[in-house]
Amino acid sequence: MASPVSVYNILESHTPPTPKESLKMELLSDVSLLPGEERITDKDIIYICPFSGAVKGKVLITNYRLYFRSSDADVTVTLDVPLGAISRVEKMGGASSRGENSYGLDITCKDMRNLRFALKQEGHSRRDIFEVLFRYAFPLSHSLPLFAYLSQEKYAENGWTIYKPIEEFRRQGLPNNKWRISFINKSYDLCDTYPTVLAVPYKSKEEDLRKVAAFRSRARIPVLSWIHRENQAVIVRCSQPLVGMSGKRNKDDERYLDLIREANDTTKLTIYDARPNVNAVANKATGGGYEGDEYQNAELIFLDIQNIHVMRESQKKLKDIVYPNVEESHWLSSLESTHWLEHVKLVLSGAIQVADKVSSGNSVVVHCSDGWDRTAQLTSLAMLMLDSHYRTLRGFQVLIEKEWISFGHKFASRIGHGDKNHADQDRSPIFVQFIDCVWQMTKQFPTAFEFNEHLLLTILDHLYSCRFGTFLYNCESVRDQHEVRSKTVSLWSLVNSKVDMYLNPFYTPESGRVLYPVASMRHLELWVAYYIRWNPRIRQQQQSPVEQRYKELLALRDEYLKKLEQLQLSDSSTSSHLANSPTPNTTSSSTSTPSQQYTHLQTPL
Repeated sequence: MASPVSVYNILESHTPPTPKESLKMELLSDVSLLPGEERITDKDIIYICPFSGAVKGKVLITNYRLYFRSSDADVTVTLDVPLGAISRVEKMGGASSRGENSYGLDITCKDMRNLRFALKQEGHSRRDIFEVLFRYAFPLSHSLPLFAYLSQEKYAENGWTIYKPIEEFRRQGLPNNKWRISFINKSYDLCDTYPTVLAVPYKSKEEDLRKVAAFRSRARIPVLSWIHRENQAVIVRCSQPLVGMSGKRNKDDERYLDLIREANDTTKLTIYDARPNVNAVANKATGGGYEGDEYQNAELIFLDIQNIHVMRESQKKLKDIVYPNVEESHWLSSLESTHWLEHVKLVLSGAIQVADKVSSGNSVVVHCSDGWDRTAQLTSLAMLMLDSHYRTLRGFQVLIEKEWISFGHKFASRIGHGDKNHADQDRSPIFVQFIDCVWQMTKQFPTAFEFNEHLLLTILDHLYSCRFGTFLYNCESVRDQHEVRSKTVSLWSLVNSKVDMYLNPFYTPESGRVLYPVASMRHLELWVAYYIRWNPRIRQQQQSPVEQRYKELLALRDEYLKKLEQLQLSDSSTSSHLANSPTPNTTSSSTSTPSQQYTHLQTPL
């Protein structure tokens, strides 16, 4: 396969570079590139900035990013956009279009912004840049590798080792006399979208698991996500039962759910169906459905969380009111009309119900339709509320790896990595919504989380960037086929090599505390630092004065500690010199050594 650069040269072979074009390349030569990142082309262009108007400059396109820098002396504008964040590239205007800056490119991004560039109309000036941008923004649609496979970045930490299923189960106290570890899925034979290591009821046999798999959508059987150390209540996740219009029953599935109930003598097993009741009923027409009265000693509760299509449309409406300009005059009604915070409220409310039920000693089963979208939101948020380990920096990484990545949230389908099909109906901001819910919790409990907002923003940026392998593909079996762990770098390698950037200075560890956020519209906020961050006026207000002062004090402390260390080193060398020199005898009571002089030196913090 041709390298990215040679592919571009084939596209450009009819116009060899002139000395003027080489000079343009040099003008952007100071742009810092990642290891493995290669320059493809650059061009004089006009950026139609929604805040500053038309800005002349140059755009550089590499195999990883689009980088623009203004050339106007009075306006400084830079853009640094990973190509993975681009959802759509369209041509704006034609050769005969009239009006200033009416001919160029419209770029729609996945991260709540759009970009518009204008070019000169003569000589098909946009053809080359359009073809290059389209090719490298959507590499999979052009039989090219994602950038994660080209990256040569090296980090001190190996992020792929952060999550080890057996270790995480042991941390929870498993296996025990009620729950066992099964490797029935080691070759993905039972379920191709599940991980290889599963925790199942101790009394269940492997043949039982296969029978249950036949009655669950996509063979996603009920398996343990988390167990309460004290009361042994569990959170179990799965997909919907295949009841269908005829109301099929499966004795093995019914008995299996009863084994889950019996594991900690729960009186009634609570089954949380994330869907609205009407949707669950409608799913019967396609062979799905929900647990009926035949499941004895169980109660079914619908949580009314809407599907991926509703969430996608809600986010589109949100983008319309926050980019490029915030609608000030009818802000509250406009925000309400998107229903975004209403959806966030329902997800949080559902997770609170799950956490509360488990905390009171009752085991629960959680599912939606296929068990990889709303189910992941509910289980991971409930676990975040119940288990303080997941509120640490590394614990949160484990939570994402476990409940989202290993259990097959369809990242490739929901995000569309490297795929030009921007209208794909499988696209949906389910994971973004989860991170939003986490942010809401950090706002309500500012001392309960070891990580800060910067971590959440970093995670969402690299959800799209394709710089790391962490969020690529739909499930573990496909990641294994594409050798993600051996051929790409983990996002956690970056995070854990720069830990200080992601720590919350106000964190206070509380191991046994269960968090119950208030899931009411009065207590939920729009996450301005994410959804409206591209507005320069908003960006100036982002830094919390308290957090800024805290950072200044930490820097001051470090400065004083450094001075103290220097004084101690100086004292040590002085003492050594004095010890080797003949000195008159003096009584220890009448003099003090330099080390004694500095004993009480302390920082003002």
